Amino acid sequence: MRCEDLKRRADEEAARPGWHARLALGFERHSAATRLVRREHCGPLRVQRAFYPEGPATCHAIVLHPPGGIAGGDRLEVELAAAPGACALLTTPGAGKWYRAGGRPAQQSLSVRVAPSAIIEWLPQETIVYDGAEATMQTRVELAEGGTFCGWEILCLGRTASGERFRNGWLDLSTRIERAGRPLWIERGRLAGGAAWLDAAAGLAGQPVSATLLLAGKAVARDWLDACRTLPADGGVLTGVTALPEVLVARCLAPGTEVARAWLSAVWQVLRPAALGRTAVPPRIWST
Repeated sequence: MRCEDLKRRADEEAARPGWHARLALGFERHSAATRLVRREHCGPLRVQRAFYPEGPATCHAIVLHPPGGIAGGDRLEVELAAAPGACALLTTPGAGKWYRAGGRPAQQSLSVRVAPSAIIEWLPQETIVYDGAEATMQTRVELAEGGTFCGWEILCLGRTASGERFRNGWLDLSTRIERAGRPLWIERGRLAGGAAWLDAAAGLAGQPVSATLLLAGKAVARDWLDACRTLPADGGVLTGVTALPEVLVARCLAPGTEVARAWLSAVWQVLRPAALGRTAVPPRIWST
């Protein structure tokens, strides 16, 4: 391809307007059931319907992003709110993707508000960060007294199935969980493509997949911690589980997303009945 054609293609990509999408969901408790009572959206973010695979008390929903990936210039906003006593579990239909940015950073933000005695579980499937992506992921959780949040993030740097490594670009991560303005958990970091830290023993140890589960809003019992720490980890997965006064943190580094998700799911299946008082019922979409 001639230089003029390459330049024209680059100019066309730079001029492409990015998607701006927003989804706001609200859940309320009515008698013994949790109902999806608010569903606002603009742009390519949707929830088609509510599901009740474990009975009416917990509402399941699948967040859809029809384009299938986040390209340069895109901006996605998800807002979740649970009223007193409401319980909701949200996931995604498949892996999320951050495409090569071409010098146009993209952004995704998640805002969660959990009222007293309410629970929100945010359990998306894995996110694949392409080489050359320039992305910001922000999460903010506001808990009322008695509210609980359980969420995870599974990140895969590069399309490992095709041998791609994350050598260019960057990923900025920011998570803040607070109760009545008091921080329970604050974490910020940047993963830079090709950085030595990705291979360092004190960093990602050369593993393309990193995953974190956070359970916040409950005093962490010792038996929860011990049960999570004794879970087996297969396929070269490196794991660690830590407890703060009201936050349990489970992390792993892995060579692939399947083994990382398997371990994180096992942690969730331990914590859900112990901390949330509910049997762990995996969303059916995880098996398709």
